[in-house]
Amino acid sequence: MEKFTLKEIIKKIKTIKFPKFDLIVAIGKDGIVPAKILSKFLKIPIKTLYLNYRDKNNKPIRKEPILKKPFKKITNKKILLVDTISKTGKTLSKAKEILIGNKTTTFVINGKADYSLFNFKKCIEWPW
Repeated sequence: MEKFTLKEIIKKIKTIKFPKFDLIVAIGKDGIVPAKILSKFLKIPIKTLYLNYRDKNNKPIRKEPILKKPFKKITNKKILLVDTISKTGKTLSKAKEILIGNKTTTFVINGKADYSLFNFKKCIEWPW
């Protein structure tokens, strides 16, 4: 299992040249901490989209992610969609469906996305 400090993650985020976004959408609950870091760095607000696909041991518990709390529709925004990890891409895909009508760019700490800090096959222990 890989371990990273919060300082290492922030240092890596600061190396990315992000375009201008109007809003960050965190996939809750795991994406909230990295979204807060990005919000502070990019100086833009956050909304949280609560989707659930996996259990606390990171095992899929259903075929597709589901919306766990209502989410007010957003349109015509440049959105940075944030989560900690993307293994299959199902959660990011579901979130992009919900965010249709926006220009949505994805960010994860580990895995496949438009912006990804790492691409490890093994698990990562988050510092939060």
